[in-house]
Amino acid sequence: MTEITRRVLITGAASGIGAATARRLAGPGTALLLHTRGNADRLEAVAGELRDKGSVVETMLGDLADAALPGALVGRTAEAFGGLDALVANAGWARNVPLLESTMEHLEAPVDAIARGFALMAQAAAPHLKASACGRVVAVSAFGPHVYRPGVMTFPGTAAAKAALETHVRSLAFELAADGVTANAVVPGFIQKDPGTSRAVTVDKAAQVTAQIPMGRLGSPDEVAAVIVFLLSPEAGYVTGQCIHVNGGLV
Repeated sequence: MTEITRRVLITGAASGIGAATARRLAGPGTALLLHTRGNADRLEAVAGELRDKGSVVETMLGDLADAALPGALVGRTAEAFGGLDALVANAGWARNVPLLESTMEHLEAPVDAIARGFALMAQAAAPHLKASACGRVVAVSAFGPHVYRPGVMTFPGTAAAKAALETHVRSLAFELAADGVTANAVVPGFIQKDPGTSRAVTVDKAAQVTAQIPMGRLGSPDEVAAVIVFLLSPEAGYVTGQCIHVNGGLV
């Protein structure tokens, strides 16, 4: 059996950016704990791909709005693999509901799952990351907190949660810097979703969305994953507290 040299927890790994990141990381020596809220079949399909590449893979389901889950994910990873070297907080969703029409659930659910979920995972992961030779945290934010202009969807509830997420990332980077652990965020623009996984950008909205992007196309999950994998690498050891936009020029 190949010795495990890198142990990674990825949330929201059943499709899109999370799955693309897992595929880029997969290989002998890499152990991956993959999470999704409820799509077990899709998650197991991704896990099978990664095992074929030589990775050791575990899976876990659950809603990050459940305050017990973030710590359980970290605990399961450390128990299964003997520690944790990298956390990729990718789980989230987009709801295009205007602020003035938002219900309490629209306002609270994204914050609970995205911002609070990340903070609780970071707290649980910190001792393991400090003990790692290459402790890394990457959180996946979104363009919502940054882009407000006519023709661009705003996703108010999700944007607020992602803005809080970016603040948590900067706080974590500051608090863990002396231990050599880095924490960064990637900020995707409009990214092509896997078939059947997106409710935010429907086919009839695709042309409208593309017209707002200077590069004239949606990004691919793999283009975002490439940046995440760099930030997880030893080469990114002096990059911390940053929000790196991957958005085709959307400003």
